[in-house]
Amino acid sequence: MRHIIFLDVDGTLVDDHGNIPESAKEAVRQARQNGHLVFLSTGRSKAELFSDILDVGFDGIIGAAGGYIELEEEVLYHQQVSVDDLSHLISFFTEHGIDFYLESNDGLFAGGNAKARVARMIDELMADNPEASATIERGLKPFHDAMREGVDLVRPDVNKISFLGSSVPLDVIQQEFASRFTVIPSTVAVFGANSGELSIPGVNKATAIATLLEHLGLDRSQTFAYGDGLNDIEMLEYVKVGVAMGNAKPEVKRVADDVTDSCDQDGLANSFKKYRLI
Repeated sequence: MRHIIFLDVDGTLVDDHGNIPESAKEAVRQARQNGHLVFLSTGRSKAELFSDILDVGFDGIIGAAGGYIELEEEVLYHQQVSVDDLSHLISFFTEHGIDFYLESNDGLFAGGNAKARVARMIDELMADNPEASATIERGLKPFHDAMREGVDLVRPDVNKISFLGSSVPLDVIQQEFASRFTVIPSTVAVFGANSGELSIPGVNKATAIATLLEHLGLDRSQTFAYGDGLNDIEMLEYVKVGVAMGNAKPEVKRVADDVTDSCDQDGLANSFKKYRLI
């Protein structure tokens, strides 16, 4: 049977340093050669899907935690944050000194001291792991370099927002934006404790997969998905076979049909072999 496979990025396709294991690259390529479709299904917006990821080769993209669908470079769906909701968010984060960045398909737009903070995070990580400094820089520096400062933050093209190490508790932010955004802890490990992500409510990876399957005329029985973070839960519950990575959060492992090895222990390749996708 031809299958359609959905892969989360951070913690699933790429490791905590932002790099893709060679075994994962080869697994994706072999699966596609075998006639299966392989899609990214990520919380990242397209501007954060850097060339090292896209060059692996995929049949399409679900981005912005379900807010964006692209098939063979054709945009099937794209929902952006309303300007009113964005204005509220910018005012709240600025008032409380929260560093954040706005995500869109055209770029990343830094608020507060987000760009300097990301640079500091990378420097600290490299100092703590000198033997892996080149790998860390290669994997994480593109996040920093993609951020633009000094631009108008109230814009119509934003599809997701991330914030960094907030001094305001996550549950307070969730309450503040309960009717406007879905707020979850960050899916990028290096961003650290009390970092998070805001996406459009009612939109998630599962709703995007359902839309894509309908467009392709494919059945849910043909679907596999792989993930590790809280924004993967709906996706893993929706597909026929939902696989949690070995490094996944406990809540994710509980809803998954199976658990594979961690990202940096060839988890994707091992599971692809187990299910005879390759």
